[in-house]
Amino acid sequence: MDITFLGGPRPQRGVGVVAPFDFALDRELWRWVPDEVSLHLTRTPYVPVEVSLDLARLVSEHETLHEAVRTLTAIAPEVVAYACTSGSFVGGIAGERAMCEAMTRAGALPSVTTSGALLDALKELDVRRVALVTPYTVSVTRALEEYVAEAGVTVSGCAYMGLTRHIWKVPYRAVADMARQAVQSGADALFISCTNLPTYDVIPQLEAELRIPAISANQVTMWAALRRLGTRAVGPYQALIDPAARTGPVLPEQLPGMPKLPDEEQQQEG
Repeated sequence: MDITFLGGPRPQRGVGVVAPFDFALDRELWRWVPDEVSLHLTRTPYVPVEVSLDLARLVSEHETLHEAVRTLTAIAPEVVAYACTSGSFVGGIAGERAMCEAMTRAGALPSVTTSGALLDALKELDVRRVALVTPYTVSVTRALEEYVAEAGVTVSGCAYMGLTRHIWKVPYRAVADMARQAVQSGADALFISCTNLPTYDVIPQLEAELRIPAISANQVTMWAALRRLGTRAVGPYQALIDPAARTGPVLPEQLPGMPKLPDEEQQQEG
């Protein structure tokens, strides 16, 4: 069979991703990426520390970021994204900006972080009051609240899970329950923190139920990185990446091709 008419593969644009050593949701990141973009992931070195402020500091040290970005330079991505919420908010706004500068120096390319992307997303959606959901312990959650407050956004409510490991195994139903708890005091938007927490399928469901934008760590990371390429993230009915979804949510059963929340056994990630 002659297949020469196919030519070569289509040109690809690259996004480099630096993730913590325990990141388990590569597949979720890919779901926001259009066909013409490839993700190139690398991870920080393993350290025997549970999810905590100490771990956030260890996986965001500038020397660690420098080495991680350098491993990506051979494949020449056009932008690099640091995919860790706690690692990018633990040093406050000044610390997040310094991380971007360190990554840009290492790779000579634009850089974004999850927490920096969060603030950009809140500005994009004109959010003044945000509800937070986190899988973290109380100390890590408080650090996120302080980071958001430093940016001038009021935290209207918060729910956290107190986990220190295996966050990628949290089912969608638990995420949705925490979201409902967090928004009880009213909010302009909901943010679900941690790039290791599964959120892709639950976002449109929560937006339809809660009637506010629901954004997540992995979503804002991909949204911000792809904006740097001049392209858009993809996904069903999500206010951040689809301006048409900001005019008013529809009910889940009205969403074409949108499955209902699966049974808990099917929600496990990783």
